Amino acid sequence: MNLFPIFLKLTGRDVVVVGGGAIAESKLQGLLQAGAHLRLVAPKVLPGIAQIIAERRISWREGTFAPADLDGAFLVVAATDSQEVNASVFRAAEERGVLCNAVDDPQHCHFYYPAVVRRGKLQIAISTAGLSPALAQRLRKQLEGEFGPEYAPWLDWLGVVRSRLSAREMDPDKRRRALHRLASQSSYEGFANRKLGRAVQGGRA
Repeated sequence: MNLFPIFLKLTGRDVVVVGGGAIAESKLQGLLQAGAHLRLVAPKVLPGIAQIIAERRISWREGTFAPADLDGAFLVVAATDSQEVNASVFRAAEERGVLCNAVDDPQHCHFYYPAVVRRGKLQIAISTAGLSPALAQRLRKQLEGEFGPEYAPWLDWLGVVRSRLSAREMDPDKRRRALHRLASQSSYEGFANRKLGRAVQGGRA
């Protein structure tokens, strides 16, 4: 099966998480960071999840999953250790046209969570289509070494420069060449070296 790689905008969308244990807790932060409107369904929750609920960052229906929990949902994560529950969540999602991911249960998934390298706004996602999560994790660690933390401020700088160039009246081909030159490896190395130099000077001061 060939997968179609996309990055979803979840801001303001209803996302349901089924489960209140460690698996659910590991998924909540990423969904919150993406701006999703989260609804949790579980008979009980871990203290860390209870804290998020107390902060009113998510809503919680205390109880076991029911198909009606997916009414109005855009996406659901079945974060339980029960294949029976995962299967029932997946069936309900299928009936409603809701995207479903059952953690560590590939047969009940419309999509998979990739291994992700994050450097600020830069995200590099790795998927093995569920065949070898271990390989995805190894590649993530490899790429984390290749793409250091300096990529976060560099990308922010690239965004500012791109906005300024886009606001100018200039030949489109010239603008394109300039943007590609700014995104080159040599440009990154120059930015990283200047940042390091400022840090060293600041340390001496």
